Amino acid sequence: MKVYGMQHVGFTVPDLDEAVAFFTKLFGAVECLSTGLVDVDDAYMQRRLGVAGNTRIEDIRVLRVGNGTNLEIFRYSGDAEPDAPLKRNSQPGGYHLAFQVDDCIAAADRLRAENVEVLDGPTYVDVGPMEGLTWCYLKAPWGQFLEIVSMDGPLGAERAGSPAQWSPAIN
Repeated sequence: MKVYGMQHVGFTVPDLDEAVAFFTKLFGAVECLSTGLVDVDDAYMQRRLGVAGNTRIEDIRVLRVGNGTNLEIFRYSGDAEPDAPLKRNSQPGGYHLAFQVDDCIAAADRLRAENVEVLDGPTYVDVGPMEGLTWCYLKAPWGQFLEIVSMDGPLGAERAGSPAQWSPAIN
C-alpha cells in the first residue's frame, strides 16, 4: 500500500453554517462540496459509520484551507446527546486542529479583533526539539480547540538531525 498523505480530517459540529462561515472568514477556507442529506438506513449508519442507527447525516461540507489537509465537517441529527461536551485535549479522543500561518502573533491579534476566544500567547519556543515554533491556541465558536503556528525556519529537532515535518508552507 502506498500512502500519499492525509487527505482530510473529519469532525462533527452543532451548526454547520456557523462552522463554514468561521473557517471561510477567518482562515480563507474554500468550500469544495456539500452533500445535503445522506439518505441511508439504520443498518448503514451502524455498520459503516459506527453510530446509532437512528442518526442521520444532515450534510457534509468539505473545505480546503490553504495548502493543507481538507476539513470534512459533519452535521448529524438524531443523536441522543447532541449537546455533549467536547473532549478536552488532555482526554483520550481529544484533539485540536493546527493551521500554519506566516506570523502567529499577527494572526492571533487579528483573531482577537474578530472576537475569537484566543488563549494566552502566542508562545515562542526558544530551546529544545520545538525551537523556532511560535504557537497559540484558540476556540472555535462551538468550543473546538484550534491552534495557529508559525516557524522561523527548521525546528530544533530537524536541525539536530531528525526528519523534517511536513509543512504546507514549503511542500
